[in-house]
Amino acid sequence: MAGGLVALLDDVAALARLAAASIDDVGAATGRATAKAAGVVIDDAAVTPQYVRGLAAERELPIIKRIAIGSLRNKLLIILPIALLLSQFLPWLLTPILMLGGCYLAYEAVHKIWGVVFGHGEHHAEAADEPKDEDSVVSGAVRTDLILSAEIMVIALDTIASEGFWNRLIILAVVAVVITIIVYGVVGLIVKMDDIGLRLAENSSGFVEKFGRGLVKAMPKVMSVLSVVGTAAMLWVGGHILLVGIDELGFHPLYELVHHGEEAVRGIAGIGSILAWIVNTLASALLGLLVGALVVLAQLGVTKVLDKRKATAH
Repeated sequence: MAGGLVALLDDVAALARLAAASIDDVGAATGRATAKAAGVVIDDAAVTPQYVRGLAAERELPIIKRIAIGSLRNKLLIILPIALLLSQFLPWLLTPILMLGGCYLAYEAVHKIWGVVFGHGEHHAEAADEPKDEDSVVSGAVRTDLILSAEIMVIALDTIASEGFWNRLIILAVVAVVITIIVYGVVGLIVKMDDIGLRLAENSSGFVEKFGRGLVKAMPKVMSVLSVVGTAAMLWVGGHILLVGIDELGFHPLYELVHHGEEAVRGIAGIGSILAWIVNTLASALLGLLVGALVVLAQLGVTKVLDKRKATAH
């Protein structure tokens, strides 16, 4: 009897160790997947605050909450099932889909740069000028989020493609929840930071008052920096997706060229790994810039043709 109990306890302990190992594996894979999607996450956090610009301060957080719920619904109810089905039955489609997303990210980044350089305004400027009806604001933000969330989830899925079906399901669900909390937690903090600074400045004195005034003055600069970082991140992530995707589809010279560049600096004592990362990042960003510019020029060409046709028709 005692022997049977000991054997049972050993089996329970073995199952517990196996479960713990599985949890560790899922946790590690979740971390890798989340980190890989960081560039899109930064852009998501940079874009969303523009939707609540000009709204009453007391409505900002409730609207961000509604957008966050819509974002989570996008990820869990629309993107997750489609991504899992593709990975299970048509895995060869994931690389082309990911590359299309990389093109989109590169296009978004170059479109923003084009707007700044040529004075046409940023890509999302029109969202800030829409009538501030709350339902319209939320629906517009959720539509934009659908594209960014799809990129986040597909990038994450590509990172864990070797995992089993149920692990992929769990990891993607965790990634969806974690990234939504991070993005919209940061968005809420950014949106309310100037209000926090104003309250500190009005209700405090000395260092705290100066700190509050500093927050209020700093927020426009923070938003500008966040926009620049988001644009750079999109170029890097989009270009890297394309670089790896081109190699996986059978064209190796470009990836090998970048790889040789990394290996050439990797051996430098102390900073070799950092330099190798910089080489890969710059090469990816340059590829993203090139592809994005081609897409933007193509779009402008199509727009001009359509405008001429409209003018001729009238």
